[in-house]
Amino acid sequence: MARAEDDRLAIRELHEAYADAVFRADADAWGALWAHDGAWTLMGQTVHGRDAIVALWTQAMSAFEVAAFYVQPGVITIDGDYASGRCWTQEVLKAKGGGVRRIAGGYDDAFVRRDGIWLFARRAYRVLIDEPGSGS
Repeated sequence: MARAEDDRLAIRELHEAYADAVFRADADAWGALWAHDGAWTLMGQTVHGRDAIVALWTQAMSAFEVAAFYVQPGVITIDGDYASGRCWTQEVLKAKGGGVRRIAGGYDDAFVRRDGIWLFARRAYRVLIDEPGSGS
């Protein structure tokens, strides 16, 4: 397999590990997927640095009993140790107080390879469909 194909596979696996960590609400595993100097834009707020990114994610996740997170990687463009791409998402969120919400969205991503491992360098999320949930 050519290197570009290896890189695309590794980035797809990065997306899969991200979704798996969300399902398991595993902040350590989720945070390990980010570059230390990464940036995450979520709901109009941008945070910089892995620690701040994990803190925001932990705060957001604290509202949910279950967060089911499905991903579909889109285009991936490789340029040496850097890459860019898109990822489409579906979420089913069960609030701790009851109710289920469904969201479809997308990420515009930048990736960096550090010590042979692809990491998220920048993610910018946008909501495409937000279907407010019903009570439990």
